[in-house]
Amino acid sequence: MKKRIIVGITGASGPIYGIRLMEVFSRIPSIETHLVLSDSAGITMSLESPGWTPARLKALAHHSHSPADLAAPISSGSFKTHGMVVIPCSMKTLGNIAHSTGGDLLCRAADVALKERRRLILVPRETPLHLIHLRNMAAVTEAGAIIAPPAPAFYHQPKTIQDLIDHTIGKVLDLLEIEHDLFQRWGSSRKSRVAK
Repeated sequence: MKKRIIVGITGASGPIYGIRLMEVFSRIPSIETHLVLSDSAGITMSLESPGWTPARLKALAHHSHSPADLAAPISSGSFKTHGMVVIPCSMKTLGNIAHSTGGDLLCRAADVALKERRRLILVPRETPLHLIHLRNMAAVTEAGAIIAPPAPAFYHQPKTIQDLIDHTIGKVLDLLEIEHDLFQRWGSSRKSRVAK
């Protein structure tokens, strides 16, 4: 059985993280992806990631769902998944998930992940953070989600922006218990073999 993983991409800055995650997943035969792009994700992609369009990104997914389609399979807890990643996660989406307000398929799928006690990984890019952001992060963490900010590390001696991006994606894959070789781990003497 393939591992079904939901990937949500919001309009927050940093869609390259979601794009890269989808690229990596598209090369792993054991993964089945279900992609949800928020209404504003395409706008941010056009501003920050020239050459990438919603259509091109959706082509990497096994299944792509409209955020308005609340009848999609991923809106039900009976549709089993390995987990969900929201990358990047806007503060609006974080707030909706923290307060279980739903509103669109992306937030509904995240709510389902929490209620079914499945992995939910949120990658917020916003900085700095005010108290409401932090309280929302605490609320989703208490409910079972994992907050994984794209904070760069330097122990793997990154040479390019791609190296920094791949470190974040590698950390997400670690949280999903998916093997990878995207960065050199602490204490490892081998060279990083980043999939380009």
